[in-house]
Formats: sequence, structure tokens, C-alpha cells
Amino acid sequence: MKKSTQKTTPKKAAKTAATPKAHRNPAGDLPAPAKAGGHAGAKPKRLSALDAAARVLAGAGRPMRAQELVAAMAEQGLWSSPNGKTPEATLYAAMLREARQRGDAARFRKADRGLFEFNAAAAEA
Repeated sequence: MKKSTQKTTPKKAAKTAATPKAHRNPAGDLPAPAKAGGHAGAKPKRLSALDAAARVLAGAGRPMRAQELVAAMAEQGLWSSPNGKTPEATLYAAMLREARQRGDAARFRKADRGLFEFNAAAAEA
């Protein structure tokens, strides 16, 4: 393993010594960046497409297609595609992945080909 041949300049050494160890980044030479959130001017966190789809499906009470979900999410102001060409295909794939990976704990359940419904059992658990 090769050691660094760079020398610490007096200015850099003074800066490092003045910064408390708890506030240094892993490199140890600069203060860690401030964490986002917690201040009054912060924007509310945007819903993800999956979270918005879960809300729409829970309210609809019927199975829906991904294309219907994308339209309903935009209409309700929950989520809109950030200039994607096929948001319904992306949403469909994400919902299918969650349903397969999480099984009975998933928020979505495939009702029929191309149709998803809200899994109320997972929401109660």
C-alpha cells in the first residue's frame, strides 16, 4: 500500500485543528456538510410514484391500470412525471417489483393482467 507523499500545509493544519473531530468528514480535512431539513423554509418532501399510487388505489377501491394511475395521480396533484417518456411503464414495473419482493406485505396486489389493486391487509399490518 502506497503512502501519500503530500505534506500538510500550515494553513490546512490550522483549519483541521480548529474543526472539532465530530464535525469532520471522513477525509478529516473539512467540516461535514450541514444536514438538510429541520429549518422553517424547507420544502415538503415530494411523494414517490409508488406512494402516490398506493394513495390513489386505496381511495379508488377498485383495480386500476398504470396508465389510469398516472393520470389520477397528476389530477389529484400527488405526483407527476418529471419529463419521462413512459411513466406508466416505470410505475408498472415498480409496482410489480414491490408485489413480487414483498409478497403479502406489499401495498399492491396484481388483480389481473395489467391491473393492480390496493392490498388492504398490508396496510393494516
